[in-house]
Amino acid sequence: MLESAYVGLVSVVAWPAFGFLIIGVLAGIYFGAVPGLSGLVGMAILLPFTFGVEPVAAFALLMGMYAVTTTSDTISSVMLGVPGTAGSQATILDGYPMAQKGEAARAFGAAFTCSAVGGILGALLLGISLPLVRPLILSFASPEFFMLGVLGLTMVGTLSGGSMVKGLGAGCLGILVSTIGFSPQGGIDRFSFDIVYLLDEGLPVIPIALGLFAVPEVVFLAIRHSSISQVPQSEVEHGMMQGIKDAFENWWLVLRCSAIGMYVGILPGLGASIVDWVAYGHAVQSAPDRENFGKGDVRGVIAPESANNAMKGASLIPTVAFGIPGSATMAILLGAFLIQGITPGPSMLTDKLHITFSMMWTVVIANIICAGLLMIWSKQLAKVTFIRSELIIPAIILFVFMGAWMSGSVMGDWYLFLILGLLGLVMRYAGWPRAPVVLGFVLGSIMETALHITLQKYSWDWILRPISGIICALAILTVVLSASGFIKRRRDAQNVPAGEGAATGREAELQKFTSLPFAIFMLAIFSFAIFSAKGWPEEAGLLLDAFCYPGAAFCLIILINDIREFAKSEGRETTGPILAQYASVIRNSKEPLGILGMYGWFVGIIIVTYIAGQMISLPLFVFAYMKIWRKESWKLTLIYTFLSWLLLWGMFGEIIHVVWQPPLLEFLPQ
Repeated sequence: MLESAYVGLVSVVAWPAFGFLIIGVLAGIYFGAVPGLSGLVGMAILLPFTFGVEPVAAFALLMGMYAVTTTSDTISSVMLGVPGTAGSQATILDGYPMAQKGEAARAFGAAFTCSAVGGILGALLLGISLPLVRPLILSFASPEFFMLGVLGLTMVGTLSGGSMVKGLGAGCLGILVSTIGFSPQGGIDRFSFDIVYLLDEGLPVIPIALGLFAVPEVVFLAIRHSSISQVPQSEVEHGMMQGIKDAFENWWLVLRCSAIGMYVGILPGLGASIVDWVAYGHAVQSAPDRENFGKGDVRGVIAPESANNAMKGASLIPTVAFGIPGSATMAILLGAFLIQGITPGPSMLTDKLHITFSMMWTVVIANIICAGLLMIWSKQLAKVTFIRSELIIPAIILFVFMGAWMSGSVMGDWYLFLILGLLGLVMRYAGWPRAPVVLGFVLGSIMETALHITLQKYSWDWILRPISGIICALAILTVVLSASGFIKRRRDAQNVPAGEGAATGREAELQKFTSLPFAIFMLAIFSFAIFSAKGWPEEAGLLLDAFCYPGAAFCLIILINDIREFAKSEGRETTGPILAQYASVIRNSKEPLGILGMYGWFVGIIIVTYIAGQMISLPLFVFAYMKIWRKESWKLTLIYTFLSWLLLWGMFGEIIHVVWQPPLLEFLPQ
């Protein structure tokens, strides 16, 4: 075994394999940093380049790219509040607030250090545990996968700072959204409303994630007319070296979250979906002082970044050892095995063990190189947070629109993206966390399939399975501990709630006025879903029954609590009647007009896209936004517009080969 490890290391650092590894790392940095691309797109683009390449070099190219996407995705998560990949969604909760405080460089220092450590540990696990993991993987069946989904939802639901019940309700909403389309059992049409787009194979996750997270941040950035950082650069005290120091000071948290990442990564189909949320939830629940989570606590960056990189090496174990792809990216990697004439399985642990170790060393070396490069560049990257919003909003909008488009290359993805953007805005105002919605949506189809198989094969005895029972107990314990924590913090007036959804001052006042109507809306949604499912076969409505009834109950609890809050405020002489309070809030707020203004620009992009295509509409938006709305100089506007067109033509058109929207003006080039 040691000899194979040595041969694998030598083969990776030898030429030309090392050159392929460097190319893969640079490509991975790019695919991870740009929202909407991810390792899946990178793997699909690089796969054809492995034809005719010897196995070690081919896997060095692919694994070098794959290993670092969850490191570079931190860039957009911290600077823009937009998840670069699915593995960086939890990083937003504290990474973006750190950028708003001018501490983007500190967040980068901590994230890149933890990513390197987590990636190396995950790769080493791949090397030492291949002969040992078969019993572990085989012990997990459909009941365990369903309960893992429940555990993930409960952990993320408890991260909502203002109300744990809102977090759990948001998770149920995500499950409900995941059921749109034909049911996997029986092919029942669920909530499509005769819209062809909704009848496809489920809604795509990228427009949903970008809508919930990106649109609200872009809108608020435009309304504030300021830089991402709300603190002048001269007043920032902590930089990248402080972030590196933070990572080493929290070494025990790094190791624990890396272990979480390694363990979850082994499980096929769940790793990237929940690993960062589980790690973040663990960090919050294990912290003695949790009031700063969701407001720029560096531990909220350390935890998910340690876990999502450790997951990468561990996720290779079921793929390499048993030929079981744990994700779409790993399924493409299996294609690389076929191209090389290699069959995953026992041979990868015997006569081809050196190739397995070469993959392990590739992940280790790629993480070290990527972390080093990004640390060198992080000081310059952090400066973007101090640039005024007028200069960065057009670029952000261009990237998020194209990120949403690449999901399916249909206009429906843009409509979904903008509708979920409105939902994200309202949820942010109402104090409802958005993260559980995304996680519930991702886990919905997995949990539905697992639940049906479980009931068919095990009936209701599945809960008596030891591992299922342990996971169920952990989920209950998570809710109980979190509920007791919320009660304790409410009793302590000096203790500020933590996590997304927590607010103070004017934001808390806006939450009070938005939460009540949104709770009514959510209760109506769940009630409609329950009523609609009454006439469906049991297999089509099983998941809805399991989560819509609790979702409606959560909304009812929130509604009662909000009515009590209004009753208290009406009893004070200074507040006046409820309607008068609403009128006062709307009259004194400029944000509704700002939101309407930004959505006016978004509608303009869609209209022009139908007429002339994206190669015209998006650069035209950049020009109009900068010159007409922001009154920038002609020179800067024209240069920015040309660079936007060049980016669309070069990166998306010539390299990625995006399928553009056919324009009504057919003579225009696309």
